[in-house]
Amino acid sequence: MKLLKLGGSVVTRKAERFTINIEQIRRLIQEIKKTLPQKLVIIHGGGSFGHPVAKEYNINEGYNSPHQLIGFSKTHQAMVSLNSKIINESIDAGIPAIGVSPSSFLITENRRIKKLDVIILEKLLNFGLMPVLYGDAVIDEKQGFAILSGDQLAVEIAKKLKVKRLIFGSDVDGVYTADPKLDSEAKLMGKISIREITEKSKIRGSLNTDVTGGMLGKIQEAGEAARAGIEVLIVNALEPDIIRNALLSEKVKGTYIIP
Repeated sequence: MKLLKLGGSVVTRKAERFTINIEQIRRLIQEIKKTLPQKLVIIHGGGSFGHPVAKEYNINEGYNSPHQLIGFSKTHQAMVSLNSKIINESIDAGIPAIGVSPSSFLITENRRIKKLDVIILEKLLNFGLMPVLYGDAVIDEKQGFAILSGDQLAVEIAKKLKVKRLIFGSDVDGVYTADPKLDSEAKLMGKISIREITEKSKIRGSLNTDVTGGMLGKIQEAGEAARAGIEVLIVNALEPDIIRNALLSEKVKGTYIIP
């Protein structure tokens, strides 16, 4: 079993509000199709759909005003809309994908997952369906509600389902010694340990509006999966065939996260 997390910067055009990256989505769906049948869970980020709305209403800061309730609804609905587009493209390609809303089966506490039941996902996978989830606006026991990042969700589900390989598909080749979009001297790290993440890396947060932590948040979450014995790698999902090869358990260019 494998889990693929596709970043919001891959499935949407993050600089353009509510705009999907249809060319990349269709290419990735074809690459995924070539690796089937296998048990596979897909999780995607919010990109230009969920993040701008969540930021506008300060959803990640928790409930402070009735004014935020409409924002909570709008954030969730934006993610449902993005998810539906990805599901429809998958179905058109002949993949039995099904959208699953995280807010319907989990609860966070201080923005960290506290209660998570994967029985529905297990049943869907056993039938041969491909669950497609997403970062979502969820109920939080301490602050009322919060934004659950797709990265945190991916790690927790990977641990619960005991997946063999967790792949983070980003818009860069992996983890660099500095932000490659800002520093031409940045070097790709073929593998990085949890200790090195804090001692060597100079990873900055995302350059776009992101309420869930950007690359720094991604590698911190990935470390938790690595500690659980899951093979974790971060690759560039915008590069043709990288995702296909990663899903086939072939060695690919990227960064492997090790304990």
